[in-house]
Amino acid sequence: MAGLTKPNRADLLAAQDKTIRDVIAPGLRVLFCGINPGLYSGATGHHFARPGNRFWLTLYQADFTPRQLNPGEQRELLTLGYGITNLVPRTTAAADELSAEELLSGRRRLIGKLKRYQPRVLAILGIGAYRTAFQQPGAALGLQTQSVGDTILWVLPNPSGLNAHYQLPDLVKQFRKLREAV
Repeated sequence: MAGLTKPNRADLLAAQDKTIRDVIAPGLRVLFCGINPGLYSGATGHHFARPGNRFWLTLYQADFTPRQLNPGEQRELLTLGYGITNLVPRTTAAADELSAEELLSGRRRLIGKLKRYQPRVLAILGIGAYRTAFQQPGAALGLQTQSVGDTILWVLPNPSGLNAHYQLPDLVKQFRKLREAV
Protein backbone atom coordinates (compact mmCIF):
# COMPACT_ATOMS: atom_id res chain seq x y z
CA MET A 1 0.00 0.00 0.00
CA ALA A 2 1.62 3.19 -1.19
CA GLY A 3 2.60 5.65 1.51
CA LEU A 4 2.10 3.38 4.50
CA THR A 5 4.52 1.20 6.38
CA LYS A 6 2.99 -2.22 6.91
CA PRO A 7 2.56 -2.81 10.64
CA ASN A 8 3.96 -6.00 12.13
CA ARG A 9 2.24 -8.21 14.71
CA ALA A 10 3.67 -6.23 17.65
CA ASP A 11 2.42 -2.97 16.08
CA LEU A 12 -1.06 -4.44 15.72
CA LEU A 13 -1.14 -5.69 19.31
CA ALA A 14 0.05 -2.29 20.55
CA ALA A 15 -2.73 -0.58 18.58
CA GLN A 16 -5.54 -2.02 20.74
CA ASP A 17 -7.73 0.77 22.17
CA LYS A 18 -5.91 3.58 20.33
CA THR A 19 -7.80 6.37 18.62
CA ILE A 20 -7.34 8.00 15.21
CA ARG A 21 -7.80 11.67 14.50
CA ASP A 22 -10.95 12.54 12.56
CA VAL A 23 -10.70 13.88 9.03
CA ILE A 24 -13.25 16.64 9.51
CA ALA A 25 -14.00 20.29 8.78
CA PRO A 26 -17.07 22.52 8.94
CA GLY A 27 -19.69 22.28 6.20
CA LEU A 28 -18.70 19.01 4.53
CA ARG A 29 -21.00 17.52 1.89
CA VAL A 30 -20.62 14.04 3.41
CA LEU A 31 -19.06 12.90 6.67
CA PHE A 32 -18.43 9.16 6.41
CA CYS A 33 -18.77 7.45 9.78
CA GLY A 34 -17.15 4.07 10.35
CA ILE A 35 -18.17 1.84 13.22
CA ASN A 36 -14.72 2.00 14.84
CA PRO A 37 -11.12 1.77 13.63
CA GLY A 38 -9.46 -1.61 13.32
CA LEU A 39 -6.04 -2.45 14.69
CA TYR A 40 -4.38 -1.91 11.30
CA SER A 41 -5.79 1.62 11.21
CA GLY A 42 -4.70 2.18 14.79
CA ALA A 43 -1.17 1.06 13.97
CA THR A 44 -0.91 3.29 10.89
CA GLY A 45 -2.97 6.25 12.10
CA HIS A 46 -5.11 6.19 8.94
CA HIS A 47 -8.78 5.36 8.47
CA PHE A 48 -9.74 2.23 6.52
CA ALA A 49 -6.06 1.25 6.25
CA ARG A 50 -6.33 -2.55 6.23
CA PRO A 51 -5.50 -3.77 2.73
CA GLY A 52 -8.74 -5.82 2.49
CA ASN A 53 -10.93 -2.83 3.27
CA ARG A 54 -12.80 -1.63 0.20
CA PHE A 55 -13.58 1.93 1.34
CA TRP A 56 -11.07 3.75 -0.87
CA LEU A 57 -11.79 1.68 -3.96
CA THR A 58 -15.54 2.05 -3.44
CA LEU A 59 -15.25 5.84 -3.11
CA TYR A 60 -13.37 5.96 -6.39
CA GLN A 61 -15.67 3.60 -8.28
CA ALA A 62 -18.75 5.47 -6.98
CA ASP A 63 -17.20 8.73 -8.30
CA PHE A 64 -16.62 10.43 -4.96
CA THR A 65 -12.91 10.79 -5.82
CA PRO A 66 -11.22 11.40 -9.21
CA ARG A 67 -8.76 8.56 -8.53
CA GLN A 68 -8.33 5.86 -5.93
CA LEU A 69 -6.80 7.47 -2.88
CA ASN A 70 -4.81 5.43 -0.39
CA PRO A 71 -5.27 5.75 3.37
CA GLY A 72 -2.18 7.96 3.65
CA GLU A 73 -3.97 10.51 1.47
CA GLN A 74 -7.09 10.64 3.65
CA ARG A 75 -6.85 14.41 4.23
CA GLU A 76 -7.33 14.97 0.47
CA LEU A 77 -10.98 14.08 1.07
CA LEU A 78 -11.44 17.45 2.77
CA THR A 79 -10.67 19.30 -0.48
CA LEU A 80 -13.48 17.30 -2.12
CA GLY A 81 -15.99 18.11 0.62
CA TYR A 82 -15.81 14.78 2.45
CA GLY A 83 -14.54 13.63 5.83
CA ILE A 84 -14.22 10.60 8.09
CA THR A 85 -15.09 9.93 11.72
CA ASN A 86 -16.12 6.87 13.74
CA LEU A 87 -19.07 6.00 15.91
CA VAL A 88 -16.73 4.56 18.55
CA PRO A 89 -13.21 6.02 18.57
CA ARG A 90 -11.27 3.10 20.09
CA THR A 91 -9.58 0.50 17.95
CA THR A 92 -10.45 -3.17 18.17
CA ALA A 93 -9.65 -6.29 16.19
CA ALA A 94 -13.33 -6.55 15.18
CA ALA A 95 -16.41 -4.35 15.55
CA ASP A 96 -18.25 -7.13 17.40
CA GLU A 97 -15.99 -6.38 20.40
CA LEU A 98 -18.04 -3.22 20.99
CA SER A 99 -20.89 -3.20 23.44
CA ALA A 100 -24.32 -1.71 22.80
CA GLU A 101 -23.49 0.85 25.50
CA GLU A 102 -20.38 1.95 23.59
CA LEU A 103 -22.43 2.37 20.41
CA LEU A 104 -25.07 4.42 22.28
CA SER A 105 -22.37 6.57 23.86
CA GLY A 106 -20.76 6.92 20.44
CA ARG A 107 -24.02 8.28 19.05
CA ARG A 108 -24.07 10.99 21.72
CA ARG A 109 -20.47 11.96 20.87
CA LEU A 110 -21.29 11.90 17.17
CA ILE A 111 -24.31 14.19 17.62
CA GLY A 112 -21.98 16.73 19.26
CA LYS A 113 -19.70 16.60 16.21
CA LEU A 114 -22.65 17.01 13.85
CA LYS A 115 -23.84 20.09 15.74
CA ARG A 116 -20.33 21.55 15.69
CA TYR A 117 -19.32 20.77 12.07
CA GLN A 118 -22.76 20.63 10.38
CA PRO A 119 -22.08 18.31 7.44
CA ARG A 120 -24.90 18.07 4.91
CA VAL A 121 -24.99 14.24 5.22
CA LEU A 122 -23.72 11.76 7.78
CA ALA A 123 -23.13 8.41 6.06
CA ILE A 124 -22.98 5.64 8.67
CA LEU A 125 -21.05 2.63 7.34
CA GLY A 126 -22.79 -0.33 8.92
CA ILE A 127 -26.49 -1.09 9.25
CA GLY A 128 -26.18 -3.12 12.46
CA ALA A 129 -24.20 -0.43 14.27
CA TYR A 130 -26.67 2.21 13.10
CA ARG A 131 -29.66 0.19 14.28
CA THR A 132 -28.12 -0.22 17.74
CA ALA A 133 -26.62 3.25 18.20
CA PHE A 134 -29.63 5.16 16.88
CA GLN A 135 -32.17 2.72 18.36
CA GLN A 136 -33.74 2.07 14.97
CA PRO A 137 -34.09 -1.74 14.83
CA GLY A 138 -36.07 -1.69 11.57
CA ALA A 139 -33.76 0.68 9.68
CA ALA A 140 -32.76 -0.18 6.11
CA LEU A 141 -29.91 1.04 3.93
CA GLY A 142 -30.21 4.48 2.37
CA LEU A 143 -31.78 7.74 3.44
CA GLN A 144 -33.17 7.70 6.98
CA THR A 145 -36.31 9.47 8.16
CA GLN A 146 -34.57 10.99 11.18
CA SER A 147 -31.91 13.70 10.98
CA VAL A 148 -29.68 15.56 13.42
CA GLY A 149 -30.40 19.26 13.05
CA ASP A 150 -29.90 19.96 9.34
CA THR A 151 -27.70 16.89 8.85
CA ILE A 152 -29.32 14.12 6.84
CA LEU A 153 -28.60 10.54 7.96
CA TRP A 154 -27.80 7.91 5.34
CA VAL A 155 -26.81 4.29 6.03
CA LEU A 156 -24.39 2.41 3.79
CA PRO A 157 -22.97 -1.11 4.04
CA ASN A 158 -19.72 -1.49 5.92
CA PRO A 159 -16.86 -1.67 3.35
CA SER A 160 -14.75 -3.98 5.50
CA GLY A 161 -13.43 -7.02 3.69
CA LEU A 162 -15.01 -8.98 6.56
CA ASN A 163 -18.49 -7.94 5.36
CA ALA A 164 -19.29 -10.83 3.02
CA HIS A 165 -22.90 -9.66 2.58
CA TYR A 166 -21.80 -7.01 0.08
CA GLN A 167 -19.46 -7.58 -2.82
CA LEU A 168 -17.67 -4.62 -4.41
CA PRO A 169 -20.28 -3.97 -7.15
CA ASP A 170 -23.02 -3.90 -4.49
CA LEU A 171 -21.02 -1.48 -2.34
CA VAL A 172 -20.38 0.80 -5.29
CA LYS A 173 -24.08 0.80 -6.19
CA GLN A 174 -25.07 1.80 -2.64
CA PHE A 175 -22.36 4.48 -2.36
CA ARG A 176 -23.27 5.84 -5.82
CA LYS A 177 -26.90 6.35 -4.69
CA LEU A 178 -25.60 8.63 -1.96
CA ARG A 179 -23.23 10.50 -4.28
CA GLU A 180 -26.03 11.12 -6.77
CA ALA A 181 -28.28 12.39 -3.98
CA VAL A 182 -25.74 14.97 -2.80
